[in-house]
Amino acid sequence: MGAERGGNEAGTIPAWTGGFTAASPGYRSSTPRADPFVDEKPLFSITAANVERYADKLPEGAKALFHRYTDYRMDVYPAHRSAAFPSSVYENVSRNAGLARAAPEGIAYGVDGAVGGIPFPIPKEGAEVVWNHLLAYWGAARELHVSTYVVSPDGTVQLGSGYKEVADFPFYYPNATPASYGGYYFKTRHIQDAPAGSAGQGYLDWQPINTARYKFAAWRLVPGERRVRRGPSLSYDVPDPDASGFENLDEYYIFFGGPDRYDWKLLGKREMYIPYNNNRLYQRPVSELLGTKHANASALRYELHRVWVVEGQLAPGKRHIVPKRRLYMDEDTWLAVYSDSWDEAGKLWKFAHATMYLMPDVPAVILGSQFVYDLELGGYVYGFSFNGEPQGYRITGPHPPSTFSPEALAAQAVR
Repeated sequence: MGAERGGNEAGTIPAWTGGFTAASPGYRSSTPRADPFVDEKPLFSITAANVERYADKLPEGAKALFHRYTDYRMDVYPAHRSAAFPSSVYENVSRNAGLARAAPEGIAYGVDGAVGGIPFPIPKEGAEVVWNHLLAYWGAARELHVSTYVVSPDGTVQLGSGYKEVADFPFYYPNATPASYGGYYFKTRHIQDAPAGSAGQGYLDWQPINTARYKFAAWRLVPGERRVRRGPSLSYDVPDPDASGFENLDEYYIFFGGPDRYDWKLLGKREMYIPYNNNRLYQRPVSELLGTKHANASALRYELHRVWVVEGQLAPGKRHIVPKRRLYMDEDTWLAVYSDSWDEAGKLWKFAHATMYLMPDVPAVILGSQFVYDLELGGYVYGFSFNGEPQGYRITGPHPPSTFSPEALAAQAVR
């Protein structure tokens, strides 16, 4: 995957020895995955009182939370490099290393020649790292029920949405080639069932691997109309309708959609305390996770890992409500675990962090639920939550192509 196999000199980051590839005893595909480190205790805690001691290993947004909320805390546990992937992914990454290249329109617009694995295991520029995140492994397809919760500045918790998602990653289809998967690396369909006023709404979205060559494709099903409309693409700074203005659509999965609005600079690699192996979090009900100002610290697990850091500055002639953002990608998975965002005045505005989820039965480590904080107004969003869902995150085989057609979305209106 391009990560360093060895640990660090201090011994606080272990060597990678193959990751976790065996399911926990008693695991069934219809149940949430267990926490293999349930008996471990924190090595230490980072608090507002000692944050400066660890500041070089924290993102700017986390430091802002420590300064804003005196009870904010990170519990740091022993590091486990648990990430592992199917052999086909490793083979494709090796292949991509020699064949993947920037699209003719430029690397910010797309990638050519890659399939079935991250395209740039040895990145030379920032946009390559961003594409590694966008094309990271989540399986070939999934089905799950997820929810979004909004915590207002006064601490009130509201359910923004609950929906059933069916999603495919054609980029990771078995036996896919760069020419066969159709130019769209991710397709998703979801039907809302909560809150009651939004039940029955549906969305369909296709994400292109080249934003100049292929259009973002999105459709919306409106209850009562029994027809499908073309909708705004799930990208850029379109507000997330489920997040009460706290989140833009390109803040899904820390960063999502087209990277072409920015010039990306590679800032290098560093050691950081990041949320990792957070399976315990998904065993707890949402009511135990969401504090009035921030997440419940006891529900989260942080570990020391190496991350790639990239910074995006708004490109000339482009528009975005977030003119500067910094992303931090885990070296073993290439998934973004943190995001710092600045407003037009140059003030730190938002901070997002993921909760990495271990799935040894696949095997994989994926980006699970995420928190997005508004550092100016207060309040935050907890999204892509599958806490309390009986089947959790379920990997499936590819769905029929018709699953992601406007006609299939329209058919939901008559059910």
